[in-house]
Amino acid sequence: MEKWLYVMIIKRGKKYNTVTKAVITRHVENLKKMDAEGKIELCGPCKGYPGVAGMVIFKTQSYEEAEALCKLEPLVVEGYATYTLASLQVADKENNYLL
Repeated sequence: MEKWLYVMIIKRGKKYNTVTKAVITRHVENLKKMDAEGKIELCGPCKGYPGVAGMVIFKTQSYEEAEALCKLEPLVVEGYATYTLASLQVADKENNYLL
């Protein structure tokens, strides 16, 4: 059985340097909500990648569901960031690393 995760790369927008604590609080509350719903595998900020603020790895049923969650992200909705979304086929011991 194929297993997929969906990777949201949050990219710093032109006004990202004006992010306030209130904006970050809305972002974190959104993450908490999605996590409580079982939609997040992993998330966090990125260091050492110019222009990239962070990443969210979704464990949703489809790419379309992950895309809908991306569009609700406060950093995106409020114009502080943009994103890209990629599908990641999981390779692990359960599927012999896709061999």
